[in-house]
Amino acid sequence: MNYKELIATALDNALEGQLKKETIIQTIEKPKSLALGDFAFPTFPLAKILRKAPQVIAQEIAAKISIKEFEEVQAVGPYVNFFLDKRSYSDTILHQILAERAAYGNQDLGQQGKVPIDMSSPNIAKPISMGHLRSTVIGNSIAKILAKTNYQPVKINHLGDWGTQFGKLIEAYKLWGSEEEVKADPINKLLEYYVRFHKEDVAHPELDDEARAWFKRLEDGDAEAITLWKWFRSESLKSFMRIYNKLGVEFDSFNGEAFYNDKMDEVVTLLEKKGLLQESRGAQIVDLSKYNLNPALIKKTDGATLYITRDLAAAIYRKRTYDFSQSLYVVGNEQTNHFKQLKAVLKELGEDWSDDIHHIPFGLITQGGKKLSTRAGRVILLDEVLDDAVALAKKQIEEKNPQLADKELVAKQVGVGAVIFHDLKNERMNNFDFDLEEVVRFEGETGPYVQYAHARAMSILRKAAKQDLNETKSAAYQLNDEDAWEVLRLLGSFSAIIKRAVTEYEPSVVAKYSLHLAKSFNKYYAHTKVLTSDDQLIARVALVKSVAVVLKESLRLLGVQAPVEM
Repeated sequence: MNYKELIATALDNALEGQLKKETIIQTIEKPKSLALGDFAFPTFPLAKILRKAPQVIAQEIAAKISIKEFEEVQAVGPYVNFFLDKRSYSDTILHQILAERAAYGNQDLGQQGKVPIDMSSPNIAKPISMGHLRSTVIGNSIAKILAKTNYQPVKINHLGDWGTQFGKLIEAYKLWGSEEEVKADPINKLLEYYVRFHKEDVAHPELDDEARAWFKRLEDGDAEAITLWKWFRSESLKSFMRIYNKLGVEFDSFNGEAFYNDKMDEVVTLLEKKGLLQESRGAQIVDLSKYNLNPALIKKTDGATLYITRDLAAAIYRKRTYDFSQSLYVVGNEQTNHFKQLKAVLKELGEDWSDDIHHIPFGLITQGGKKLSTRAGRVILLDEVLDDAVALAKKQIEEKNPQLADKELVAKQVGVGAVIFHDLKNERMNNFDFDLEEVVRFEGETGPYVQYAHARAMSILRKAAKQDLNETKSAAYQLNDEDAWEVLRLLGSFSAIIKRAVTEYEPSVVAKYSLHLAKSFNKYYAHTKVLTSDDQLIARVALVKSVAVVLKESLRLLGVQAPVEM
């Protein structure tokens, strides 16, 4: 039920057309305190129109309005405050959630529009580090939220699978490599060969010539070079998939940089035909000064194409393939200028759909307030962090619930979920500190805290099932106590939370909501004997079941599992 719409209709009738209904809907707000009602309408905009004090207008409006879904309409100063009828609201919301289950909160905002999401995108033959976590889990969560609002997300892992480094890697493998070693430990061995190449070429600069020759052979389609390149890519992908499986992340496409090798000449031709290419110091550029941007470098002096040329080819390919309603790039905020250039060049080509391309930037993961160490020290591997998180979760489970069945499975759900949740509870653009002990705690603003609230709800429901206390469609779920009311209001706001998250591309909205709901439910549980036999018993069980449904769905949208026992 759309309560804002109900209020707006009543206000529209009371005001007799003095304000447009759309304006009324936009003006209705939620008071900061429950004591001031559930919705409020400020009368300031009417003061000039009606030539009366806002306080007087509020009193006159309140006297004219009666809505059966609201137990009271009250003038407080310049505001008209609306108090929902708790019993009616409780009955409506709980019946809706229990009827719709996981579909509760679904909306048709996307109308089946396709949305490619460029995300994760590690480099072949290099490990997936903590630096890849954000793009991977933010992209995955946005995809789930888009699907809930009837978009069709297409998750694209735009692999770094091309470039001169492959000439170096082939040369290093030919000199020092072993097929058995690579098969046993692909990423570490390939990285080891690559690092050795850079050490050796200081004393042996001829290695660079050999590497260039190998890359030239690769570009020319030489059979041996192509076979080795495909094998490096395939073995690397096997390693990557192991980590993606731990995270529970799947992709629709692994078309990386190499996929666009035969599509870049068309981009250059299009730019030439439009007269957009200019020569600058032997290089080919597109002047973007009218957008207050630096020129886009399309071809280097040696004729080699660049990163932006490949991204232009990818953008055009994705539009032709998916005819997208939006196209998202979940890439760090240091790339903001690159995506401005990309959109500007497409705009110059007359491609107005470039307005539907959105860069989804994000901040850094830090430790002790400093950027995670890479060159200065050993790369922090995501795989190791996930394993450590699972071990920490298992230790806490052993202490809290040593009799728990499936300890290993639950530890994986909690440990991996904790890492994902910690990333997503932080607003996308914010940098945040990562301390594994804090991340995996069962108390505080953590994923395990939300998972534990869900497990608690499931425990109550198991006890209720033994008493045969299942809800029925005809039952009245009319709760009106204050602790239940806080939970009910949160349950009722889930659709608005989903809409905000999808509009802002902001999973943290869902994560913070789930924390708020878990906290309110824990407070309710502490103050209420849910299974006491009285006339509201079935309604309380319905509330607990609804909390379990919405917590599980909130966690799912974040890519986090919801254990039934912890």
